[in-house]
Amino acid sequence: MLFLSSAGESFLQLIVVLFIFVGVLAATYYVTKWIAGYQKAAGFNKNLEVVEVLKISSNKYVQIIRVGEDRYFAIALGKDEVVPLGEISSDQLKEIDGTEINAVPVDFKSVLDKFSKKK
Repeated sequence: MLFLSSAGESFLQLIVVLFIFVGVLAATYYVTKWIAGYQKAAGFNKNLEVVEVLKISSNKYVQIIRVGEDRYFAIALGKDEVVPLGEISSDQLKEIDGTEINAVPVDFKSVLDKFSKKK
């Protein structure tokens, strides 16, 4: 019978623990994907859609929702209340695609230099 030294046993335990860890991570990933797909299918609704959300404070929001084919409403959401703000025509809505966002590219070196000069 082959007896492993204490170093060999420790290495074997490390390998087993790593395999278990990777297995748990993989199981978590696939279960999360399955739950997300299930909830998306269960919550699928053709008549209501949140078009846009603006956070005003920690628990207050303004939302634009689409009802039906072409009716849009603005609502204010608070912690315990929903207040209708009014109806919006589809002509008044602005269509935004990724090209309209004017994001200024950030140079990491300039940010790093800025923070290193403060010290």
